[in-house]
Amino acid sequence: MKEIYENNLYAEKNPTWHEEDAPWKSDHIERMIRKHKIPCGSICEIGCGTGEILLRLETALSAASLSGYEISPQAFSRAAQKETQRTKFYLGDLLSESNLYFDLVLAIDVIEHVEDYLCFIKKLKAFGTYKIFHVPLDLSAQSILRFWPILELRRNVGHIHYFFKETVLATLQDCGYTIVDYAYTASRLELPNQALTSRMIRLPRRLMFAVNADFAVRLLGGYSLLVLAQ
Repeated sequence: MKEIYENNLYAEKNPTWHEEDAPWKSDHIERMIRKHKIPCGSICEIGCGTGEILLRLETALSAASLSGYEISPQAFSRAAQKETQRTKFYLGDLLSESNLYFDLVLAIDVIEHVEDYLCFIKKLKAFGTYKIFHVPLDLSAQSILRFWPILELRRNVGHIHYFFKETVLATLQDCGYTIVDYAYTASRLELPNQALTSRMIRLPRRLMFAVNADFAVRLLGGYSLLVLAQ
């Protein structure tokens, strides 16, 4: 599956590399950092795409030095054009590097794409004190009953693993991490340009989430999980 990022296939299906979602993601990451007063002298993002999340964080975190690693030449070429004095981008796999260590490592919408995601998560542990993972919760009652949304995610954006909250947390713990905090992020409620079906159930999602967040996410989906781990 790695090949779709190293050739043009992913870029052809996702020409913006989801840059439009970066402000939303970076805002959630920044809130988690500030909530727990995470030291951020050095931040690295693995699978940084075109770099927009890191560039947003550069603006928000004035003391941070930021590095982004990306295996796609297409995404890297776009990121490299936006380098600054504090934010640098590298074409390659962070896990193949040595003698690198950061205060915080970001894996934002990455593990669902990685063939051996357990090995990936275990290796990543050695590269930083704290990690922030963002993982789409593709498994819900409605996604299983309808089934085709999961197939669309597989075809169009390369999701090959599918999670719900408990499996994300259990996976990280099984790989040796301590969970510091986690929070739901509501992509289907907060991001623009949603499909008609998502717009139709926006109000039920919002109301049900206010009553019982876990049940709403398990039943209707439309959320991701942001996890701070150590």
